[in-house]
Amino acid sequence: MENKVVLLYDIMSLVNVRRFWVAGVVLAAVVALLPFSFHSESHLETATRVEGSQAETVAQELSTRFRSPFVDRVVLVIQGLPAADSPEGEEPLETIVTQLREEPGVSGVVSYLELHDPIFLGKGGGTYILVGLSSTQGPVESLVPRLHELAHALENQLRGRYPSVKLELTGEIPLNFDIRKASANDVRRAETLAIPATLALLLLAFGSLVAAIIPLAIGQLAIATTLAIAGFLARRWHLSVLIQNLATMLGLGLGIDYALLMVSRFRETISAGLDGPAASVTAARQAGHTLLISSSTVAIGFLALLTVPISEIRSIGVAGFLVAAISVLLTNTLVPAALALLGRRIDAGRMPFTPRLDGHRAERTGNRWRQWGKAIVAHPWLALFLAGVPLLLLAWQATRLNTSVPKGDWLPESAESVHALHSLEQMDRVGVVYSMRVIVELPADSIAQTDAGWNVLDRLSKRLASDPRCARVISITTLADGDRASLTDLSQETQRTFLSSDGRAALLEVLPATSVSLRDQVDWVRELRKTGAATLTGVPGATLQIGGIPALNADYQTIVTDRFVRVTAMVVVATLLALLAGFRSLFAALKAIALNLLSVAASFGALVLVFQDGRGSSLLGVPEGTGSVFPLVPIVAFAIVFGLSMDYEVFLVARVLEARRSGLSEMDAIPEGLARTAGLITSAAAIMIVVFAAFTFGNFLVVKMIGFTLAVAVLIDATLVRIVIGPALLRIAGDWNWWPGGLATSRRVPMMTNHE
Repeated sequence: MENKVVLLYDIMSLVNVRRFWVAGVVLAAVVALLPFSFHSESHLETATRVEGSQAETVAQELSTRFRSPFVDRVVLVIQGLPAADSPEGEEPLETIVTQLREEPGVSGVVSYLELHDPIFLGKGGGTYILVGLSSTQGPVESLVPRLHELAHALENQLRGRYPSVKLELTGEIPLNFDIRKASANDVRRAETLAIPATLALLLLAFGSLVAAIIPLAIGQLAIATTLAIAGFLARRWHLSVLIQNLATMLGLGLGIDYALLMVSRFRETISAGLDGPAASVTAARQAGHTLLISSSTVAIGFLALLTVPISEIRSIGVAGFLVAAISVLLTNTLVPAALALLGRRIDAGRMPFTPRLDGHRAERTGNRWRQWGKAIVAHPWLALFLAGVPLLLLAWQATRLNTSVPKGDWLPESAESVHALHSLEQMDRVGVVYSMRVIVELPADSIAQTDAGWNVLDRLSKRLASDPRCARVISITTLADGDRASLTDLSQETQRTFLSSDGRAALLEVLPATSVSLRDQVDWVRELRKTGAATLTGVPGATLQIGGIPALNADYQTIVTDRFVRVTAMVVVATLLALLAGFRSLFAALKAIALNLLSVAASFGALVLVFQDGRGSSLLGVPEGTGSVFPLVPIVAFAIVFGLSMDYEVFLVARVLEARRSGLSEMDAIPEGLARTAGLITSAAAIMIVVFAAFTFGNFLVVKMIGFTLAVAVLIDATLVRIVIGPALLRIAGDWNWWPGGLATSRRVPMMTNHE
């Protein structure tokens, strides 16, 4: 193991000798990628894909086996025209339908004109048109802007005769499109809030404009490079628009965090009297090892997310891994080269309200934390009790965490698709958006060609329609009024929509009542799946598959619940191995894992109290408790928090271990480690909290929840956990902290006499 450490130091020395050449190559690659970061959004998807799920299977069946023109569809909500079933309303409706059919990318159109079904007649005289979409160039959501333009053009065309006419698009695809816009707006808003606040904190930490700009620049470069690479990957794999949010959030956090450590080490060494090149080599050697351990623990959490077969969660894993890898690469190459060139000019642009960089200032700052450390090691059990009990009480709240679909209206309020969705609710027709798409297949009888098969489908349609949660069931039998002889009277478009080409499988559109919540819809899907096709149809060997938004939500929740324990175990075990390799100490590694789990649990407890219970949620723009949190929040937050929390543990333990190896006792090494890292941890945590908190002020509720959880976790971890509980446990364990080989080293790094 010692040979590996020596080899690591030798590699770092080689990199520093050739730092300008290496930095030049890295900088050239980053500059080449920057232009592509501006176009990455166009390649990212808003639709959620759950690989291998029943909902995805239904969509594939409708596309390939049914060749349905309505696999992907939008709903055009129409208000302000005469009733669709009146002679006066027929003409304008015909105008709209005709122009929709002529629009490129429209694969099918169905309205009251085609079916004369009362399901198209809403309360208050409104109506709607179902528009099927098929895109050969890019995702179907790319057709939404042109449909918006067409709807507005039709509004202007009809407004002369019908002044109050309103045409609005909604449905899963327009809602996803508007979520993309809300996501992009949230990123811009968060950057507007976070960057000035972060710069102010860096100025307070360093007192120098030059020193403050370096970490901020690394964060921005990490974000841009991550988005550029993600854009290329999205051309081959399904990546979610959430990458924008997470890349910005983590890029500002991790990029600045890592560069902050490197700059702090450099300022510490240069204040001790070294020149710029020598100080940069020393800083890169000392901080580089710490950053490699830290970034590896962060990357582990994100790699674990790649095992979850959900496009959103995998996308977050991709974004996090790229940000961590790029941040540590830039910090270990560009930053040392820049610092070597700057030398003592790192203090250029000194702010008038801050003292100049010198060893005395660093010593005074370190002494305050050293005194704090001495108080902790003098009374470790008291410190453990005072800090541990409140955290355990908060962590206990996490046992009430509910990961079902949140209640309430959490979609972006200003979006047109959301307005149209509310209009459908007022018309009592919102079920057309949230319909369950049920495919039933019989083992022998053809539904289209035999009375037995036809009657089975008819009975199933009536059984589902009798459920009080159901507003309407639409199937080939209901459209033919139960008469198989009337099947030929239906259009080919209708037959392709509801009947497979071989006649053995049929689609039933089950529209839930407006009063049925999303959570109740999910429960209904699970109930039907549990009951099974044989019981529902009375035919042994029959199969039944359910798709649509409710089924997708059910599949999503099931997979996240099933994979959470596996992801947790992977992250914990892999992180433990990384820490054992880095510190060669079993207790230090186990303690870090335990404290991280405590930080995660406490942050989940805060999430429950604020969002799920609604205590103080109005301050974050959420008027009341959501009753639950989105299923992806716990698994994503765990992977991120576990890695981020490990940063501060690595910073602290690495310095305490360095002090022990220099010959200090445990009683002296712990205060010394705090003196050297507490200020850095406080500054880094403050920046992280500002960045994450900035995302709680957007309109995207899932990002609000993630940002809040991360901000609380960092706050808890950088204060009570690392500054109180961690040092207290180090004192209680004594020399066992470093068993079996933590104190053994063949190359002792001398302690600096001045501290940052």
